Amino acid sequence: AFHDEKDAILDIGLSVSTHINVDDTTARHEGQNGYCTHIGNEFFATFHSTDSKSRINFLKLLQAGRTDYIINASALSYMISQGMISQGLPQDSLTLVTSKLLTVCEDDIAWDEFVKLLGIEKPLHIKIITEGALVGSLIEHGFNTDMVIVSDDAGQFNVLIHALCWIHAERFINKLIGLTDKQKEAVKSIRSDIWDLYASLKNFKEQPDDQKKADIEAKFDKIFTQKTCFASLNNALKRIYRNKPELLRVLDFPHIPLHNNTSENDIRDYVKRRKVSGSTRNDLGRRCRDTFTSLKKTCRKLNVSFWDYLEDRLSGLNEIPYLSDLIINKALNLSV
Repeated sequence: AFHDEKDAILDIGLSVSTHINVDDTTARHEGQNGYCTHIGNEFFATFHSTDSKSRINFLKLLQAGRTDYIINASALSYMISQGMISQGLPQDSLTLVTSKLLTVCEDDIAWDEFVKLLGIEKPLHIKIITEGALVGSLIEHGFNTDMVIVSDDAGQFNVLIHALCWIHAERFINKLIGLTDKQKEAVKSIRSDIWDLYASLKNFKEQPDDQKKADIEAKFDKIFTQKTCFASLNNALKRIYRNKPELLRVLDFPHIPLHNNTSENDIRDYVKRRKVSGSTRNDLGRRCRDTFTSLKKTCRKLNVSFWDYLEDRLSGLNEIPYLSDLIINKALNLSV
């Protein structure tokens, strides 16, 4: 029953949300390296331990229990865009997949057979079409196409509409150590400009305005295209500038956070527990760790005592509503 309630949290949480915060951390299992992915926001928190932290794995987690792969317009659109980025999906492979439009594979086994029948063998090409089919499944099952995924710039989360954490971006500047007074002053000046820009973004979130949007974009360009006396600083500025669309995503979606602190805070308790107890030794133990951490963190977000929740469920009283119902209520109250 606890596992079922945890699984429902993700499904309902995604259905009522306009953005999610995501992060991952290491989670050894049976003596082998593994990973735990956090997905959540102000409504819920879920933890998912797996052997991989690839983009395919992340897309499967977003399916919230579904296992199918679907070739539809959304899948093809993803394959085309990713093919252009990686320069890896040739036209003949795309044509083969297009000829199978509206194909539905119910699970991994059926999908593997489908790929073999297509005759596509290169791992990169298989990766692109697999990700595309998973995106197709998400959209087909009603995944919010305006959902913004906020992360710390880990590559596996860069999918659909992606936004980046400003705190992590600024760390590229903060960790620089100038060797001369001029270099130190340059770092200090840039950091001051960045936090002024950050304040402007916070103000924009409160009162969105087209003129403010234009001013912020111009200020961003001015800060991150300038040349300083510090080569390492210039390289950091260039790196941040390349992420302009993701860092300024809030200009199109003012409701999203400017940072990934939600995931950082939620996953901290998981990390502390891992340090104390070590790795899990069987699949049930790993599943229980994910389930009860998810339930505990979600209870906290919903102002429900976790201890009272456990007593209520174990006693069979069930006077506390299902957490998924409380998530729906909180989302409705915030939207009023």
